[in-house]
Amino acid sequence: MKLTSEKLPKNPFYTSLSQGGAKNPKFFQWRKEKTDRYSHANLVDKALQLLKERIRRGDAMAYFLRGQLYFEEEKGVEYMKKIVDSPCPKARHLQFAAAYNLGRAYYEGKGVKRSDEEAERLWLFAADNGNPKASVKAQSILGLYYSTKEPKDLEKAFYWHSEACGNGNLESQGALGLMYFYGQGIRQDTEAALQCLREAAERGNVYAQGNLVEYYYKMKFFTKCVTFSKRIADYDEVHDIPMIAQVTDCLPEFIIRGMAMASFYHARCLQLGLGITKDEATAKHYYSKACRLNPALADELHCLLIRQRI
Repeated sequence: MKLTSEKLPKNPFYTSLSQGGAKNPKFFQWRKEKTDRYSHANLVDKALQLLKERIRRGDAMAYFLRGQLYFEEEKGVEYMKKIVDSPCPKARHLQFAAAYNLGRAYYEGKGVKRSDEEAERLWLFAADNGNPKASVKAQSILGLYYSTKEPKDLEKAFYWHSEACGNGNLESQGALGLMYFYGQGIRQDTEAALQCLREAAERGNVYAQGNLVEYYYKMKFFTKCVTFSKRIADYDEVHDIPMIAQVTDCLPEFIIRGMAMASFYHARCLQLGLGITKDEATAKHYYSKACRLNPALADELHCLLIRQRI
């Protein structure tokens, strides 16, 4: 899982995106216009790629610039450590965000030696037992961490996703829907699952939208499946994914997975003429898009298709 950084708050109080704001098209457009397309991590990666190409061409200055970039990144880690360890009460509201970012650095091995244990310790500090004024992103990422580490701890994953969801986190709301749906870390509850997924989908969680497409298909609500899936499948993968990630604060990997699911099931409906006029040529287009977006998921769904399970 690739993590994104959390910006330091402008004031001591955590403000989350409300459901009402997320549903408002004008608010969505405002966020689209005001937010930067690229995160700091993306810009650093892009800079390193450009410097690598210049080094390949024999540009001696590029070696120096790459060293300076690494130095600045490592210096950033040192600054975050100082904030986390600061005894000053005025730094308290900064410590949660700094601890989240530092945990991300340890998890990815950026500027420090990679350590899952240290990342977990810092995220637990940043999450502060579910405090809404702490790092809600740390609460959400702990849910993802405990559901993917070996061995998994799904009860802890459910707990942290619940805390983050209660504090307004959209990523965790979609994750909770799936945990309820499959009975992971909690007793299976389809009604609660659909409520979480639908609310998350309405707020812009593309992964939740993709899973609802799958649910509509399996329940044979084909007209609904087609209508819902086409909108998601028609997102532009180059321009829309970064924008959606910025506006919803959801991880691009899961946005891509949701788009791939929607593309595959839309293709299946077109191929068989389910809820829509049969069109095998267009079906191939959407099958190809699903494969391009997420080859592993497309292969998994294709295997289910071969076994006549979808």
